[in-house]
Amino acid sequence: METFGYRLSFGPWNIHEGADPFGPPVRPTIPFDDKLTVYKRLGFDAVQFHDDDAVPDLDNKTPDQITEEARALKQRLDDAGLVAEFVAPRLWEHPLTVDGAYTSNDPKARAYARDRSRKMLDIAQALETGLVVLWFAREGTYLREAKDAVRAVDLLAEALDDMLAYAPDIRIAIEPKPNEPMDLAYIPTIGHAVALGAKTRAPERCGVLVESAHAVLAGLDPADEMAFGLAYDKLWSVHLNDQNGPKYDQDRAFGSVNLRRAFDQVLVLDDNKFYEKGVVGLDVKALRTQKPGVAEKHLINSRDTFLWLVERARSLDRDAVRQCIDARDYEALDRLILMHLMART
Repeated sequence: METFGYRLSFGPWNIHEGADPFGPPVRPTIPFDDKLTVYKRLGFDAVQFHDDDAVPDLDNKTPDQITEEARALKQRLDDAGLVAEFVAPRLWEHPLTVDGAYTSNDPKARAYARDRSRKMLDIAQALETGLVVLWFAREGTYLREAKDAVRAVDLLAEALDDMLAYAPDIRIAIEPKPNEPMDLAYIPTIGHAVALGAKTRAPERCGVLVESAHAVLAGLDPADEMAFGLAYDKLWSVHLNDQNGPKYDQDRAFGSVNLRRAFDQVLVLDDNKFYEKGVVGLDVKALRTQKPGVAEKHLINSRDTFLWLVERARSLDRDAVRQCIDARDYEALDRLILMHLMART
């Protein structure tokens, strides 16, 4: 299949058992090594990792054990013809981080977060990826009076500085989200993420990752969030998916809810040659109602929709678009885009 110069990735968590807050798994667990065989079969190039996807139970392992296991994983990736796109620290599940990790009121929790982040960086270096991703899952509050929000931003910048000093060859992409699991997050949008990176000791090594659904949850358009990151040369990765309104984070297949919104994301990525800048990642999960055996179709559908929309972006009649804009005839432009998406003339 023609990929138009793009490299594609997803995380092993996107092959999902279907558990949700209201019910248990509905599909059997698939071992990690079996998931690795899916990547090339489905036409993907890279793997997204949480630190404990790469090295399970890493809190109970020595630094040497962590590095040894990560290097062994690197060999398995090489054998499968894959690379690691990034590694991210999973900081939201430990009992210490109930009240946050980097911004917790408890200094023991903050120390744990720093230590865990350094272990994550060791894994990233062993996997030979130059990119790590930070999703600030519990860096926020349920009660605004429970934390000092000014100090929280300073604490986040200090945590970033610690990572930047510990691993001088690593770049950090911040993945903002406005809510869930915390009610109110400190870094809810791409603008906040860019500003936080500018507060660090090495702003040139701090960028952003836009997830489509997270932008929708913030009441924003994902294409505009991507454009903002591109304008600052800070968009280093994307997580494409879809979202039915400002509900819980749904991770629907890309383009399955709003095809026009998906097209606008592809248009801004392709017009700005994102294929030269980063990997296009998916963060999509099969519907809970999807039966085992066909629970990869959300990945296939998302991949195919993205690539079809790249073709639609590249075949768009730009002269006709310019004529509509010059004439200030936006109704004509609206129809032009719709007809193009429906392959109508």
